[in-house]
Amino acid sequence: MIHNQLGVPMATLSGWFRERPYTPNAEALHRIQSGRYAYGIRKRDERICEIAELLQLGKDEVGDISRRDLWMVGIGLWIGEGSKTIEQIRLANSDPDVVRLWVGWLKEICGLRDENIFMTLHIYPETDEEVCLKYWRNIIGIPNLRCGKTQVDRRIGKAISHNGKLPYGTVRISVRSEGDTAKGVRLYRRLKGWVSAILNI
Repeated sequence: MIHNQLGVPMATLSGWFRERPYTPNAEALHRIQSGRYAYGIRKRDERICEIAELLQLGKDEVGDISRRDLWMVGIGLWIGEGSKTIEQIRLANSDPDVVRLWVGWLKEICGLRDENIFMTLHIYPETDEEVCLKYWRNIIGIPNLRCGKTQVDRRIGKAISHNGKLPYGTVRISVRSEGDTAKGVRLYRRLKGWVSAILNI
C-alpha cells in the first residue's frame, strides 16, 4: 500500500520495516480478507474447470462402445458384484446406472427378455417399500417387472436410522430361465467360462 502511494521500491520498504512490529489497520485487513476470498474463488473455479476437462478427456478416451466392449464390462460387473454361490445369475447394487447397465447387458449380450428378469428389494425399516419398487421399475424400464418378497434389514446392532443413505434401498437382479436351460444354468456356466478366460484360471 505504501509502495503504491509513494512509489518507494519494495526492497527499500522491506528494509525499513523488517524489525518493526506490524498491526494491520481496517483497510489492510479488508484487503487481506478480500485477497483470500478472491484466491479461494479462483482456486475453486480452476478445480471445477479441471474436473470438467478431465471428465471430457475420459469420455473421449473411451470413445464409442462396441458390442465386445459391452460384453467385457458386464463380465467385469459380475466378477465384482455378482453372486457365485449357486448356479443362478444374480447381481446386487444400489447405483441406478449400474443396475440399468446390468439389465441392458443381460438383454443385449445374453439374449434375455423381460420375463427372464426378476428383482428383489432390500430396504431399511423406515424406507417406503412402494416408493422404492416404483423407482426401480422405472430405472430398469420393465413396468411389470416381477419382484420377490422385499427384505427389510432389521438386524440388531445396526444404526437406528439410515435417512439419506440408500434412499431407495438395494436391488438384486436375478435371472429366471422360465424353463429354457439356455437362459438358466447353461448361461450361468457359460458366464463362469467367460470369467475364467479373463482371469486366466
